[in-house]
Amino acid sequence: MTAGDGMTERRAELAQALDGCARGDRACLRRLYQHLAPQMIGVAFRLLRRKDLAEEVVHDTFVRIWEKAGTFDPARGEPTTWIFAILRHRALNVLRGEQRIDLVEDFEPMHLAVDGADAEAMVIALSEAGALRRCLERLEPLRRQAIVLAYARGLTHGELAGRLGIPLGTAKSWIRRSLLSLRQCLA
Repeated sequence: MTAGDGMTERRAELAQALDGCARGDRACLRRLYQHLAPQMIGVAFRLLRRKDLAEEVVHDTFVRIWEKAGTFDPARGEPTTWIFAILRHRALNVLRGEQRIDLVEDFEPMHLAVDGADAEAMVIALSEAGALRRCLERLEPLRRQAIVLAYARGLTHGELAGRLGIPLGTAKSWIRRSLLSLRQCLA
């Protein structure tokens, strides 16, 4: 067996694993993870310079692989090229701050009446803003700060983690849990 045969065999294994992922076979995703995760974490770490962000990006990459494996075409390229392109894009998104979170998915926008046309709507909107402020005050200070930074300043998960000095996963869970608390408080 030559080195070229080993590469061809590995390419075939990875292509088969991607095909399995496209069919919903979790064992295939596990196989991909076992073969590639250590190398992927190394590449992500070199780009991001933070182990927690690198691990998060690798995790996000495997989620994306699972979702998009059906789009991989072995006739158009190597499995590793396709996988590492996803990884690189995910890492660059974190670096650029483009990994936006949709914090307002469960909240209606507050529209204030103009020209006094609908004073009742304005009063309701202002009272809702007061209720939101009271609910925000019930959150732990760091979680409140995370929500305010994300809403008012538009910080991404990665930027929020960096600003608060917390792991990316922690920033995401704080936002998610805080939104749930706010939703319950406002209900």
